[in-house]
Amino acid sequence: MKKLKALSKAAPSRRRQPNGGGAGADFRKMATALAAAGRAFYARGWALGTSGNFSAVLSRQPLRLAITSTGLDKGTLTPDQFLEIGESKEVLRGGERPSAEALLHLTVVRELDAGAVLHTHSVWSTVLSGSHAANGGIALEGYEMLKGLEGVRTHKHREWLPILENSQDMTELATRVSATLRESRDIHGFLLREHGLYTWGSDLQEAKRHVEILEFLMEVLVRAGAAATR
Repeated sequence: MKKLKALSKAAPSRRRQPNGGGAGADFRKMATALAAAGRAFYARGWALGTSGNFSAVLSRQPLRLAITSTGLDKGTLTPDQFLEIGESKEVLRGGERPSAEALLHLTVVRELDAGAVLHTHSVWSTVLSGSHAANGGIALEGYEMLKGLEGVRTHKHREWLPILENSQDMTELATRVSATLRESRDIHGFLLREHGLYTWGSDLQEAKRHVEILEFLMEVLVRAGAAATR
């Protein structure tokens, strides 16, 4: 996969500074956009309850992400519920804890220069990632909607969604995610078994579009009967 476009670098934030001016204004703007995306995913049934987590790059040198804090109802997500974290997952802004899966977001950003990483927990991704785990992934091909994925120009494209075994050991899982991304640089997402979808983009808008395309295609497969093991 070609390196994704980098976002403009924002000035680094001081530890746990309140929002306001400069980097604070950038953080607030990004948190507001992420919260709106999260509420939209909840409305579509892709991030019910406290499932899912969403992040976007604020700066790259040093690496800073705006990301959801842990245990949030995505249907009522607000900008105040986002954190700013650094490259070691340390909290630089906000008083809550990031999800343990923040390490996976950092891994995707580092490996692909992604500008945003979105993680959803739809029925479709949960069912397919369980029923197709033995195949190591799911092939999506022949669908016009594939052209919504960045760089895809024809419905004849074959998109491979790897399925990784889920784990509570985030360091070990992040190592496997890193290896998967290095081996398959043209993919637009991956699944965690019986868990959900991770996808990304050069910016939040592109990542949001990838969620919509991949969730649509997974729903099509389930409704067409592809959830049955083959």
